[in-house]
Amino acid sequence: MDYYLFQQINNLAGHWKFLDSIGIFFAAYFQYLLAGALLVFLFLGKTREEKIKNYRLVGLAFLAAAVSRLGLGEIIKRLINRPRPFEIYPVHQLLPYDPGLSFPSGHAMFFFGMSMAIYLYNKKLGWLFFAGSALISVARVFAGVHYPSDILGGAAVGIFGGWLTVKIYDKIVSKKIYEQDQNQK
Repeated sequence: MDYYLFQQINNLAGHWKFLDSIGIFFAAYFQYLLAGALLVFLFLGKTREEKIKNYRLVGLAFLAAAVSRLGLGEIIKRLINRPRPFEIYPVHQLLPYDPGLSFPSGHAMFFFGMSMAIYLYNKKLGWLFFAGSALISVARVFAGVHYPSDILGGAAVGIFGGWLTVKIYDKIVSKKIYEQDQNQK
């Protein structure tokens, strides 16, 4: 089923230059726009509290992305050890890519982890980032570097990693606030 879905998506590649260009843009370059859009929040906010909230949002989003991709993801990649589709099957490969570990998708883990952290602080913005993460992820199947299950696995790991990062952070912060309140009494 996974390979069948991969074929259905990847077989759209290599026929129309315009569609290939869109796929390449979302698979390889849109990630920079998405991360850059998040960095813009460092410069927004009228009050000190708004600025601190935005700094926290950006910091937690990137931390969640790193925990998902570099922490949880690397462990799973080493355990599963799945080759990329182009290493096994003839595909329409739109991106030059080195052979390596395909499951779970590192891009999906990173951007879904980031999106989950954002979502937990700002629902509307979080949904926009989830949509951007989905575009990046599907484009990577279209470009021939991931199977659909790599994307689903990466999204699941990223969402869990983002949730876990925010929950641990909130627990640490609430403990510090409690300790400060106790010290003031």
